[in-house]
Amino acid sequence: MLKLRSFLFNTLFYLNLIVRMIVLTPIYFILPRKIAYEIPKNWARSNHWLMKTIVGTTFEIEGLENIPETGCIFAPKHQSFWDTYALLPNLPDPVYILKRELLWIPLFGWYAMKQRMIPVNRAARGKVMLKVMERAREEMAAGRELIIYPEGTRRPPGAEPEYRYGIARLYRDLQVPVIPVAMHPGLFWPRRSTMRYPGHFKVRILPAIEPGLDPDVFFKRLIDVTEKASDELLLETVRNNPHLPLPPTAVKRIAELQGKETTAG
Repeated sequence: MLKLRSFLFNTLFYLNLIVRMIVLTPIYFILPRKIAYEIPKNWARSNHWLMKTIVGTTFEIEGLENIPETGCIFAPKHQSFWDTYALLPNLPDPVYILKRELLWIPLFGWYAMKQRMIPVNRAARGKVMLKVMERAREEMAAGRELIIYPEGTRRPPGAEPEYRYGIARLYRDLQVPVIPVAMHPGLFWPRRSTMRYPGHFKVRILPAIEPGLDPDVFFKRLIDVTEKASDELLLETVRNNPHLPLPPTAVKRIAELQGKETTAG
């Protein structure tokens, strides 16, 4: 039954994406940019409904009050395709730095360009990267939320953190608050898997790390606060969803955390 529900969800998820893009494209490009953003935001909301209705997966968000009204860098843990779109409805005007190749995809690329997403050639250096930084600075000045995944790629729940220093350079150069976000959607929508699992989890938006710190100090603080919250949520999520099949990384990390609790007790 779980395989059937997963198959049904995956099928409707991609149909939902394709049909909305085709049907709503004329409206999307006629509307002003910010109003047009409601189309992908409503797509995200519809995906939440599909996942709740078909799979039985729900979530709640803590700390929405920590999102500032000014420009900021949003720094979530990255475990699943879910977290690439899930928080769109909760952010006023988010912007991503994307691989430039994504803008070459028909329809998707057009949608992204309409929202002024920032393309980057990962192999580029020097002037090209300076241009990316200039674009990011412009969007921050407009009050947008720049979404950056500090680890760069999807990581399984409980895996050893592998943060990349690029976010510290952005923090130094853009001089805006950074909002860490901890969550474990990868337990319910695993990477490299077609299975989807029912249950409930939390997304925790942490207090801002304000600008002005030394980049090295900031980088350590970002890792410390994010991983502390991530460990807390891992234990809580697994305790509240005992049916979940856990990846080896989560099993190992839970054992480490429980060992620390035993020693401390």
